[in-house]
Amino acid sequence: MKRTTEEPAYVLHRYDWSESSLILEVFTRHHGRIALVAKGAKRPSSNFRPVLLPLQPLHLNFGGDAEIRTLKGAEWVGGHVMPTGDALLSGYYLNELLLRLLARDDPHPRLFDAYAAVVRVLAANGSPEAIAMGLQGEVMHVALRAFELLLLREIGLLPVLDAQTLTLEPLAPDGRYCLVPEGGLREAHDDDRASLSGVQWRGLQGALNEVSPFTAVLQASGPVMQELRSQLRTLLNYHCGVNTLRTRQMMMDLQNL
Repeated sequence: MKRTTEEPAYVLHRYDWSESSLILEVFTRHHGRIALVAKGAKRPSSNFRPVLLPLQPLHLNFGGDAEIRTLKGAEWVGGHVMPTGDALLSGYYLNELLLRLLARDDPHPRLFDAYAAVVRVLAANGSPEAIAMGLQGEVMHVALRAFELLLLREIGLLPVLDAQTLTLEPLAPDGRYCLVPEGGLREAHDDDRASLSGVQWRGLQGALNEVSPFTAVLQASGPVMQELRSQLRTLLNYHCGVNTLRTRQMMMDLQNL
């Protein structure tokens, strides 16, 4: 039986499997999204109960070569507490994106690192990332946009952002362009509600090309967050096959209340 120890991971979702056990969907750094069975995790005496929580950095030990592996051990790494309020809902939104868009057993270590960075931002707007860039007030929303870009790029659903997708013509610095699901990056039309200039799109592409891109994409996303938000939302909903993600609908319902 294959055995993996001290694997960095986050719990994305959990399902009841029996009266005492759980099936976990977890995002790991070296194995991607995998499923684990946590036997006895629902028992009051289980060591798993206080550890297997979402948006918490963990080290997991697991074994097996079947589709659902067996969890052997779990340890909380520490570093921050669980996000609360809007930040908690934003974390669940990230988890829903990963569950819908990531294939099983497909490693994305750079995406894992970006996810870990976003979770730290969500846990505290006064995090080092926020303070370093002076984005404390809006850092949570900017971090979500940066992660969406990195996610789409990592799974091959984001076209290059320094040329028009269909013609491969370079972007004019002062031209306006928008990102659409079936056409990629194209010139903006009069009825397009959101668009970015050629300079702004090229700046985002340059940030994505960095070796450690999260901080660079975070900085590039900040000035264009509002225009970028609706375009990425439309693209993500298209690839997820939904009109509105469940967590997004939950956020809107709570705001209406």
